[in-house]
Amino acid sequence: MLRVGLTGGIGSGKSTVAALFARHGAPIIDTDEIAHELLAPGQAAHAEIVAAFGQEILDSNGNIDRTQMRHRVFAEPAERKRLEAILHPRIRAETARRLAGLRAPYCLVAVPLLIEAGFTDLVDRVLVIDADDTLRIQRTKARSGLGEAEIRRIMASQASRQERLQKADDIITNNSDLAHLEREVARLHGVYSALAPAGA
Repeated sequence: MLRVGLTGGIGSGKSTVAALFARHGAPIIDTDEIAHELLAPGQAAHAEIVAAFGQEILDSNGNIDRTQMRHRVFAEPAERKRLEAILHPRIRAETARRLAGLRAPYCLVAVPLLIEAGFTDLVDRVLVIDADDTLRIQRTKARSGLGEAEIRRIMASQASRQERLQKADDIITNNSDLAHLEREVARLHGVYSALAPAGA
């Protein structure tokens, strides 16, 4: 099975692209979804995060307050590294487990921090979704309600556009409309299907 790592900066359109590939029948492993599951009460990562960051990181229902956590980790790099040290090994292990269980010509592994977290060895190719910074900020504001200053802090914590593009085997530029994305995904679906191992 060909394993394609899907990545891009915040607001680049990764989720939209993943959904379009899913329409073509490609299995998607979404590491954001895995992270959500790991943060659930009762999970080892939940207990470790509470031990590291304190009870004040919880909301009234005992769930990790993701908004508060985001404020903390993007305001202080050391806090972000502490959180990543807890989550990334578990995300990596679960991603590998899910990959081992898939049977398909190719699959996508959606990892926002594919390059930063060193997950590139889990995939055969890297697909980068690229977009202008101004558009990325607009999209993130519309989707999340975050202010521009916080969005720029998140962008600064991620790999630079240049670093991502240097690692890319394939690039989709997402500065246009949905029809453009659909055409690009259809094109790459053909490429990946052709590159898939015989008999996959």
